[in-house]
Amino acid sequence: MTWEERWHPLREEWVIVSAHRMTRPWAGAVHAPGKTPPPYDPACHFCPGNARIGGERNPAYTGIFAFDNDHPCVGDEAPRELERPPGILRNRPAEGVARVVCYHPRHDLTMAEMTAAEIRGVLDEWARQYEELGARPEVAHVLVFENKGEAVGVSNPHPHCQIYATNFVFKTIAEESRISRAHLAATGRVLGQDVIAAEEADGRRIVADRGSAVAFVPHFARLPYEVFVMPRATHPSLASLSAGERDDLAAVMREVLVRYDNLWRMSFPYVLTLHQAPTGGGDHAGFHFHLEYHAMLRQPTLLKFLAGPELGGGSFLNDASPEEKAAELRAAETIHYKHAETAR
Repeated sequence: MTWEERWHPLREEWVIVSAHRMTRPWAGAVHAPGKTPPPYDPACHFCPGNARIGGERNPAYTGIFAFDNDHPCVGDEAPRELERPPGILRNRPAEGVARVVCYHPRHDLTMAEMTAAEIRGVLDEWARQYEELGARPEVAHVLVFENKGEAVGVSNPHPHCQIYATNFVFKTIAEESRISRAHLAATGRVLGQDVIAAEEADGRRIVADRGSAVAFVPHFARLPYEVFVMPRATHPSLASLSAGERDDLAAVMREVLVRYDNLWRMSFPYVLTLHQAPTGGGDHAGFHFHLEYHAMLRQPTLLKFLAGPELGGGSFLNDASPEEKAAELRAAETIHYKHAETAR
C-alpha cells in the first residue's frame, strides 16, 4: 500500500496519491462507452448544411468551421446595471464572446483519428481565435477547451471545442500566472521549464517526445491518465509558436490521443484545456503555454468521480500511480486501432 502527497507546483497544492485504491471493491455506477456516431447526422446542429438551434444554417464547410455559440455563457449584451446584493455579497456583468470551433465536417471523426496536418490546422485556428478575441478591449482572457465523450457530459459528439473570451480571467489561469511570475522572480527560471526538466530527468512518465514538444503524465497528476503537452520553449500562448513548433506540438498531441484510444480500444473521453496567458494586460512573466488533458476514466468502465476530498476538501485524491499509468500509455500502439484493422 502507498500513501503519498505530491506537490503540484503550478497550482501550489498537494495531491494525495493512493495507488492501492485502484483495486478496491466497486458496486457503484459504471460507464458504458457510447456507440460510434455516423459520418453525418441530419439532427446534428454542427454538421455541414444543417440548421443550428438558433435557426441559422451552417455552410457546406469542408474544413474547420467556427461560429458564435447559440447558447453563450457570456455575451456583449450582458446587462451593465445589476441589482446589488446585500452585505458582503458581490456581482458584476459576465461579458465576452463564446464560440464553437468544429474541427472537421465528419460527425464521427475525433481528433485522435485526424492526421497531424489536420490537427495542425486546428492549432492554427486556435491561435487565430486567441489573437482576434484577445485583441478586444473588453476581453481579459481567452479560454480554449474541448469536452470529449459522454463521460464528461458533452452534448454533441461532433468533433469540436469551445472558446470563452471573457472580461475576467479564469481562476486556474490567474493563479498559474501569479505562481509562474513569483517562481521566475525568486529563481530566475521559468517554472514550466523546471517541470519539463524534472520529468525528463526522471524519464518514467514521458509519453511522447517530438523535437520541440513533449508529453508526460505529471509527477503530481490529479487524475490517473492525466497528460500535459508542453513546448520546450517558453511562450505565453500558442500564437507565438513557430511553424516548426506547431508541427511538433500537433504530432505529440496526435500520439497522445492515439495512445489514449488504443489503451482500451475505445474513443477515450477527456477534458482538454489550453493554458494561455491572459490578454487584458498585466505582468505574466514566466507564463509557459501548455495543454492539459484531464482524463476522467480510471478503468474502461469506471469514472474518476469528484467527491468529498475534491469537491468538499479541495484536494485531489489520485488512486493510481502516475508512473504505472504513463507506462500503460507508452505501451499502447501509435497506429490507431481502427486504422490498424483497416490495414489488415
